[in-house]
Amino acid sequence: MLQCTAVTLLPPDAVLRLTVPGAGGPADPEPYVLCELGEHDSTPTGPHTEHAAYLRPGRTPDSPALWFFWTGSGPERTHRAEPVPWCPAVLRRLDSGLVQRCALFDHHAASHSWDVTDPLGDLIAERLVAGDSPEG
Repeated sequence: MLQCTAVTLLPPDAVLRLTVPGAGGPADPEPYVLCELGEHDSTPTGPHTEHAAYLRPGRTPDSPALWFFWTGSGPERTHRAEPVPWCPAVLRRLDSGLVQRCALFDHHAASHSWDVTDPLGDLIAERLVAGDSPEG
């Protein structure tokens, strides 16, 4: 499943929360966020799923992380930022012994993170090879 393509600007209060000393966020956060869920229905006329973007981790690896949720766009956009527990789903690959936790929040809509494909991220990753540099 492809990743949702929704993007939105962060409201100033959310950016301030990320820059507070000790908050665990980046010193200079991006002013926008991308939805990290798989493609989902977000039409204003029918049933909808909130878009969601991971903002920062909790205090420990298992504590709730701060997520930004929004629906709509422009003046009709509604949003909230709150700590939410991680999804408890785990993918175990018996052939390799790989154990992968879902990187989304608990009770998320659509697919788990391991089923979501980010075509742009994959394209960038393909072009990066060992020893590659921006100078060519």
